[in-house]
Amino acid sequence: MNKYATPATPLPEPLSGSVSGSFAHYTITQRFPKIVHQTLADNDFPPQVRQNLETLIEEIPSAPLREIDDPAAPDFHQWQRYLTPYLENNWLQVPWFLVEMYFYRRILAAIGFHQSGYLGGYDPFLKQKQRVLESASDSNDKLGRQLAQALVAWQASSGDQRADLQQLLVLNVWGKQADLSMWLADENRPDHQDTNDQRTHLLVDDSDLVFDYLTTSQDRPARVDFILDNYGPELVHDIGLADYLLSTQMVSRIRFHAKPTPHYVSDAMITDVHSTLAYLAGSQEKSVRELAKRVKEHLQMGRLDLKEDYFWTSPCYFWEMPKHLHQELSQSDLVISKGDANYRRLAGDLNWPTTTPFKEVVRYFPTALLALRVLKAELALGLSPQQVQELDNQETDWKFNGNWAVIQFNES
Repeated sequence: MNKYATPATPLPEPLSGSVSGSFAHYTITQRFPKIVHQTLADNDFPPQVRQNLETLIEEIPSAPLREIDDPAAPDFHQWQRYLTPYLENNWLQVPWFLVEMYFYRRILAAIGFHQSGYLGGYDPFLKQKQRVLESASDSNDKLGRQLAQALVAWQASSGDQRADLQQLLVLNVWGKQADLSMWLADENRPDHQDTNDQRTHLLVDDSDLVFDYLTTSQDRPARVDFILDNYGPELVHDIGLADYLLSTQMVSRIRFHAKPTPHYVSDAMITDVHSTLAYLAGSQEKSVRELAKRVKEHLQMGRLDLKEDYFWTSPCYFWEMPKHLHQELSQSDLVISKGDANYRRLAGDLNWPTTTPFKEVVRYFPTALLALRVLKAELALGLSPQQVQELDNQETDWKFNGNWAVIQFNES
């Protein structure tokens, strides 16, 4: 075990929806019902499933939490344990992170995801996920061409690997803007396409440190683990970044950690990785087809492997991860944590002062850690007082409007 069991102490209070006007309150009271309504609109569910989902809407936010009626599910007993302390509280009175995980878990129970009926294993968010992937063909083509150019230059020993990796990390973090739990597939959302705009809106950029760690450390990292977040453009950029690291031999092995079930509308499962590769393989852009081919070869040769775990859909924080997962991540040379929910899991979704050093909060993590995150919650770490003052003056909602991002690295 890492010598640090938890982040720096004392731990702040968890974020919750109890504060009227907070983004957590807005999420629970407004965004949750909207997500269920969209799920109903996208699917031809039978009457009982529709009633189950409509009942879920009615319970938000004033009804007390209740146990999840899903005894066939692999995580049924864990959820009984998670909920026991909160069964007399309503949706606004419990930690926000727990209630978000509970919300998506309730959707799966409502449709019978873990049951043997025809909706068993069904992804209720699939139509939205497919729409956002199909709308990203331009960014996919751009990534394919950029990778092709970078790999040709690397093979000729004429490229700038530092600049290539930095740019791929920047593109990767901004792929997170296609988050269907925040914006539905057809909604306008922040979209920093210009390179200068992308870099200007990075509050922290440790990409230089990441390159140095991957290329100049005494023992070159052999394995990198991605904790995946969103399907669509973000997953495409994860696939592209993994391909670059493997094809340039910067690392020898990569592991993708995916959700075991549909979650947060657009979160990626193992099936989503395979369907994305199939989609890229059918692209009209040659460089994108070549990307898909290389990644399929990585999978076949064991250089890239895919894993899932119910920890990723639990309300637990990273310092509460089960022993088997702690041991697994300890064997990695670098873990790349993708997205906002994973960042919140790293920080315990607690009300940290924004100037709290990132490394003090994640010091418990068992190996080197890279967080790629677009800010979409009232949580920020590692900022200077001047930055915070300027942001407060510029945008009152900067912590959660999707305009700002961080690339934060901590070498264990």
